[in-house]
Amino acid sequence: MGSAAYGVDPARVDAIARAVKDVADRGVQVAVVVGGGNIYRGLAGAAQGMDRATADYMGMLATVLNALALQDALEKIGAVTRVQSAITISEVAEPYIRRRAIRHLEKGRIVIFAAGTGNPFFTTDTAAALRALEIHAEALLMAKNAVEGVYTADPRRDPSARLLEHITHQEAIERRLAVMDATALSLCREEGVPIYVFNMDDERNIARIVSGERVGTLVSS
Repeated sequence: MGSAAYGVDPARVDAIARAVKDVADRGVQVAVVVGGGNIYRGLAGAAQGMDRATADYMGMLATVLNALALQDALEKIGAVTRVQSAITISEVAEPYIRRRAIRHLEKGRIVIFAAGTGNPFFTTDTAAALRALEIHAEALLMAKNAVEGVYTADPRRDPSARLLEHITHQEAIERRLAVMDATALSLCREEGVPIYVFNMDDERNIARIVSGERVGTLVSS
């Protein structure tokens, strides 16, 4: 949403699309899991008295909107993409089929996963971890807003908070650090998937991580 209070900022989406395409053009297979917090947050709706499952389904639909916006931005700059949705919306997206997703990646297409896991009570963090395991991803890149990585405390509240360059999955779980939710962290820990937590405000960070540079925080075994 860029600097806006909500919604989609076309310039911001374009910058992200160019960063993703730059990596894909190097021959790296790229899949993207999008969130929906810029449009609607299920937890916020539930906190206001809405049924949690209903609120989460609304959040899933918000991720579909973001997926289509990212697809449009990518295709405008020449990328070949596919959106796969965990809930059936056949007019605008393919259903999520694991083998088809892997085949798209093998053909050099950028795959965008929408609608989270397709189930309420699970976050897009869990969707990212789950899809990473299903497609045998070598790494999971976790984009954050306005923070460089994982800190010892919330840097917006605690000025003494310091950036952690490296931490294990287990430490992140035990210390309840704001990497991703515990379910997602546990999945990555069990399968040994490294997580790179970085600041998305600098779109060059994606290419830096893929090139092997140390950026933000590495969460690994």
